[in-house]
Amino acid sequence: MNFPMEKIALDFDNAVQKLGVPVTAQQKQKLLDFLQLLHKWNKAYNLTSVRDPEQMLYVHILDSIAVAPLLSKNTYIDVGTGPGLPGIPLAIMYPDKQFVLLDSLGKRIRFIKQVAYELSLTNIEPVQSRVEDYQPETAFDGVLSRAFASISDMLSWCQHLTDDKGVFLALKGQYPEQELANLPDGFTMTSADELIVPGLDADRYLITVKRTQVEG
Repeated sequence: MNFPMEKIALDFDNAVQKLGVPVTAQQKQKLLDFLQLLHKWNKAYNLTSVRDPEQMLYVHILDSIAVAPLLSKNTYIDVGTGPGLPGIPLAIMYPDKQFVLLDSLGKRIRFIKQVAYELSLTNIEPVQSRVEDYQPETAFDGVLSRAFASISDMLSWCQHLTDDKGVFLALKGQYPEQELANLPDGFTMTSADELIVPGLDADRYLITVKRTQVEG
């Protein structure tokens, strides 16, 4: 399938306007260049089950940048990033924030390194590792993921990545009422933001969880 850049660029402009997220011309170009690289590499590396580049725009790019207004911290780790989602689009949106993109599969990390090189993204660090084996030198402000089956799994596997003030940001489909009812002791949900992604007919939520602060 050819890459219909002109149509995708137009669809991007329309969707971003509805999304209400400010995007500069340079950011737009990098986001579309990333989309083109993802489409190209996906043919050989099978990085995502989404094949159609126009569908990729909504499912991967716009779905990722919809989170951007909710990121208030400085350092993030995107756990189970796959081909750099949502980490790469967010790094493009926030060149002043630092993102570690963690995945256990080498082909995904090779792709992310190539993207970082071609798009001159200096604020991402691709790391090939299982999350339980990864020990950061300094704690992250936030852990971000759309890869975990449950929020409890995310907290169990990732709690060593932040300090007591760190936040855990889980991108979910339907509102995860049952998951939130079963949060492990020591954690509490602080917000649940519904994400309206233009062109994506699906429920999307960003769930923010923090450690319960013990007073005294």
